[in-house]
Amino acid sequence: MKLGIVGLPNVGKSTLFNAITKAGAEAANYPFCTIEPNVGVVTVPDERITTLSKVYNSKKTIYTTIEFSDIAGLVKGASKGEGLGNKFLGHIREVEAIVHVVRCFDDENVVHVDGKIDPVGDIDVINTELIIADMEVLERRIAKTTKQAKADKSARAELELLERINAVLEEGRPAREIDGLSDEEAAFVKSLDLLTYKPVIYAANVSEDEASGEDNDYVKAVREYAAAEGSEVVVISAKVEAELAELEEDEREMFLEELGIEESGLDKLIKSSYALLDLISFITTGEDETRAWTIKRGTLAPQAAGKIHSDFEKGFIRAETIAYDKLMEVDGKLSAAKEKGWLRSEGKEYVVKDGDVMHFLFNV
Repeated sequence: MKLGIVGLPNVGKSTLFNAITKAGAEAANYPFCTIEPNVGVVTVPDERITTLSKVYNSKKTIYTTIEFSDIAGLVKGASKGEGLGNKFLGHIREVEAIVHVVRCFDDENVVHVDGKIDPVGDIDVINTELIIADMEVLERRIAKTTKQAKADKSARAELELLERINAVLEEGRPAREIDGLSDEEAAFVKSLDLLTYKPVIYAANVSEDEASGEDNDYVKAVREYAAAEGSEVVVISAKVEAELAELEEDEREMFLEELGIEESGLDKLIKSSYALLDLISFITTGEDETRAWTIKRGTLAPQAAGKIHSDFEKGFIRAETIAYDKLMEVDGKLSAAKEKGWLRSEGKEYVVKDGDVMHFLFNV
């Protein structure tokens, strides 16, 4: 899973990125500090993996991961080449979802690129640039498809859909707000790789003092904006995350408790990202290895097996599976689970559930 962290200069992107990936990207108080996208891979914490690895005394423990890219700051006019312009836009095309960091704190020591704190205005600047860039992509595609549509009926249907998307963009709305798409149409729109069709989480970056309290007025404005377009908001303090990154695990828990924060911003981001992209994890475990595998919700057993190895999918016979919670009721003992009838044998039509502990039987 690849997520791109975007936002105007000096909203806290690089500070947040450093904290959650410990990758050490430079964070400085001036625009365009970040030029090339810094990439960091984050381990997704999962107590189920930790527990099963201990139960089976596994030689290897492999958690699933998320790749974060800290993408250079954007300014008004980027779609026309201002700031880092098209270079920035090209990097966004490579990610599956966008984490849009929005400044929701006052600090006279940290300059704002426009001289004032206006989170909704900041969001509009970036969204406008992405919309303009998408309209340029559509303009070229529409011109090409118009020629084809003169002799090709399927091209006419494609042209109609392209014009529907363009109409939404012309209204100043992102492509993800287009209504009434069939599964086939949605797949086509996704194939266009439009920037504004990518799902978004708005990360409202607040001060350390406001990390555990009620939403400030800036955050409330961001929530209202996000709700109107059906996007998610995660309140996060880049400063708190930076301090957490320097602590050991047990110290982190104490620090969060002292601040009155239930979970770290990273954990909140991970949960929201999984929900946004409709992802779940199934588990394989044993003496050699305990591992989490990330799949789309609704994936059938053979395709889940294919995540491990293509041969598993080709020669799929059946899957032996048990829910993690059920397995732990018998302290991880599969023999005891079998006796209780909790270990099931599932075929090709089985839809894998989050937390399923699975063993695949196959023959190639």
